[in-house]
Amino acid sequence: MSDRAVLHVKGRVLVGPEDVRDELWVVDGRISYDRPGGADDVRTVEGWALPGLVDAHCHVGLGPHGPVEQDVAEKQALTDREAGTLLIRDAGSPSDTRWVDDREDLPKIIRAGRHIARTRRYMRNYAWEIEPDELTAYVAQEARRGDGWVKLVGDWIDRDLGDLAPSWPREAVEAAIAEAHRLGARVTAHCFAENSLQDLVEAGIDCIEHATGLTDDLIPLFAARGVAIVPTLVNIATFPQLADGGEDKFPKWSAHMRRLHERRYDTVRNAYDAGIPVYVGTDAGGHLAHGLVAGEVAELVTAGIPPVEALSATTWGARKWLGRPGLEEGAPADLVVYESDPRADVRVLEAPRRVVVNGHVVG
Repeated sequence: MSDRAVLHVKGRVLVGPEDVRDELWVVDGRISYDRPGGADDVRTVEGWALPGLVDAHCHVGLGPHGPVEQDVAEKQALTDREAGTLLIRDAGSPSDTRWVDDREDLPKIIRAGRHIARTRRYMRNYAWEIEPDELTAYVAQEARRGDGWVKLVGDWIDRDLGDLAPSWPREAVEAAIAEAHRLGARVTAHCFAENSLQDLVEAGIDCIEHATGLTDDLIPLFAARGVAIVPTLVNIATFPQLADGGEDKFPKWSAHMRRLHERRYDTVRNAYDAGIPVYVGTDAGGHLAHGLVAGEVAELVTAGIPPVEALSATTWGARKWLGRPGLEEGAPADLVVYESDPRADVRVLEAPRRVVVNGHVVG
């Protein structure tokens, strides 16, 4: 758009769940609620507008076997964009995606650096694989490289035990999380199992990814500490397939994964009912396709979260949690326009009418 070009979005603008306005204007890539004067060119888009959706657990630049080439990472980001995802918290990637920051047509990324895992306790070529005495140093390194987040692998299968087990001793995570906080970064952790959670939360962690092991006795601890969860239910749906694949070699682990899958909706609903913050994340990248954000919102609703709250978990609430603006005056114009009211039916998110990034209509 030229300096004098203006985008006019009219219909219903959902600035917040109850803050609904008739129109907004985009001038020089920024949102305004005052009609500009003297524009050379005005393009009008009509419908129901939301802030660009948030995928708070996504991996741009990561494939099934590790880092991918830039052209593949670009396709991943474009797929997310076409689904309406315009803000990504990249929850661990071995790829350098800083080049995305120079592209005005791609989603904005908040990086958590590279995963930090215990030696031989995670998928190959994904993470730094280290021992506990190195954890604080690696957390400091990734805190400096990231955008205010660090990602730990909190548990994984222990082949000697044949089941999920915590990756780190309590004293190691306490020191590492304290160092991240000293450097101004928040810490999150991949956790499937029950027995990794208490130490991480009491050590001061800020968020738990997946959180399938969140049991009723742990919920009050999460709620009291304000620890958020990102359930990634579209990923948890793959647990039965994973369990089938590991049945012969690790039957105990397979049975455990099936139990976690069976109670996944109860886990999320109980967490929400207790006041634990819940946000949308798909775990795209690696083995899971990009562009699944609408499906994850629908899964939260299936779990029992009210539709408007599930919508907030990928829009207003998620952006506030990540410290990024929505449709406020002067904010970058990152928004998605739909045919009908997504508060009434979140399935509307599956079909964006228009996608606007930095004031440009790109989809």
